[in-house]
Amino acid sequence: MSFKSFVFRMSLLVLAIPLAACQTVSSPVVRFDRTVNYGDSKAVELVTNEFGSTDLQMIAEKMVGSLIESGLFQERPTVTISTVKNKTSEYIDTTNVMNSIQTQLIKSGKVRFTRSIQEMQAGVDELQRQNQSGLYKETTAAKTGQMTAARYTLEGELTSIVKANDKTKDVYYKFTLKLFDIAEGTVEWAEEKEIRKTSKR
Repeated sequence: MSFKSFVFRMSLLVLAIPLAACQTVSSPVVRFDRTVNYGDSKAVELVTNEFGSTDLQMIAEKMVGSLIESGLFQERPTVTISTVKNKTSEYIDTTNVMNSIQTQLIKSGKVRFTRSIQEMQAGVDELQRQNQSGLYKETTAAKTGQMTAARYTLEGELTSIVKANDKTKDVYYKFTLKLFDIAEGTVEWAEEKEIRKTSKR
């Protein structure tokens, strides 16, 4: 082998070493293949004994059924939602519970809902925009002082009692909802839904 051939082969070897090193330290491509399936939204959810979707659905069904059967909605009165207090140790979106109740009641066609206290500011802002911005035809702008006042207000609370030992955890929930006559201040309807969930190790 000539000296030139030797030098040429050694040069190739020197170039190949860093290339090989780069290939060995490069991050491998990691892919996670997951199977995703749609489940039944009405199926009983028992992942944990914390408040879940099944509890929400049971509460809404009980409250709506009792309200419609009460006979208070014969003349399709107006109702607003006041406060729903979460007195449990968990973070529970009580607005979500009331949204389900409100939606089912509206679908029944037996009641109308006015804006809640939390939603009112958005309505006030829109009225001011239409009447004070100068952007709208006067004949099409919504007039102030035309809102319909609610006759009833819904107020509720969610409480819980948790008991646990080394082997068992028991959670008791109680959702209470009341319908008040705003003018008279009287309780016209009240209902409760109790739920008990137990888990064992």
